[in-house]
Amino acid sequence: MSLVTSKEILIDAQKNHYAVGAFNANNMEIVQAIIETAEEERAPVIVQASQGAIKYAGLEMIVSMVKELAERTFIPVVLHLDHGTDYFQNIRCLRAGFTSLMFDGSKLPFDENVALTKKIVEMAHACDIPVEAEIGQIGKMDTSEEPGVARERIKEFMADPEEAERFVKLTNIDSLAAAVGTIHGCREPIAKLDIPRIEKIRDLTGIPLVLHGASGANDEEVKKGIAAGICKINIDTRIRMAFTRAIKEYLSKNPDEIDPRQVLAPAKEAAKEVIRDRIRVLGCHNRV
Repeated sequence: MSLVTSKEILIDAQKNHYAVGAFNANNMEIVQAIIETAEEERAPVIVQASQGAIKYAGLEMIVSMVKELAERTFIPVVLHLDHGTDYFQNIRCLRAGFTSLMFDGSKLPFDENVALTKKIVEMAHACDIPVEAEIGQIGKMDTSEEPGVARERIKEFMADPEEAERFVKLTNIDSLAAAVGTIHGCREPIAKLDIPRIEKIRDLTGIPLVLHGASGANDEEVKKGIAAGICKINIDTRIRMAFTRAIKEYLSKNPDEIDPRQVLAPAKEAAKEVIRDRIRVLGCHNRV
């Protein structure tokens, strides 16, 4: 199947009360792990590339890998730009063949975020490509902080529901990543979602909501978020941790190994197990 856009699968998730897994990829093995596992679980899937991943692997290389694997499978596969903070990066990804975009102007003043997001939406919608945007600021983990301190700090930057409603109306975006209590790069499940805030944003905006920083939330919190209106959940840190841990373990047992294929094979399998677990927790297995 050819790459699909995120719009239809997120609307189905919204209608049927599950969330689609959006998994970040930086290399071939992780792209393979994402699509192979989603196929085994009969789940729609979103492969995400951040600006950092694009810089590392190359825009054309990422598109080629994902497109090639998508064309071989029967499941819906989306290629999504994650946290595209640069206007021109969104344009380049649209031109290269991405089937879903994200403009992250959350650090900008509200009016500037609206203006730039609206420009990208107009451009993308002309090509039938949906756009995700962000409001509020999803914090990053400071390893020196106690969990309670981190949660209190994050509260200050959560999305305001009424502001989210205005933002959606002014920009015409297709999905919204609102800051609701999660933490980027969090290695322990310490985040607490503001469920009433999610429900109010859902009711006021009516569009699929996206959860960033989900690696820092435990399964119970994630499931509450889905019930409240979350339809797309981003997973990155969990995969990185499993992938690199497997490499370290293999090399500790096989210090003389020089074949990258032997080193990366168990790392890919470790990534697959994380992806499989997340797909089942999100409830998107057996949807295809």
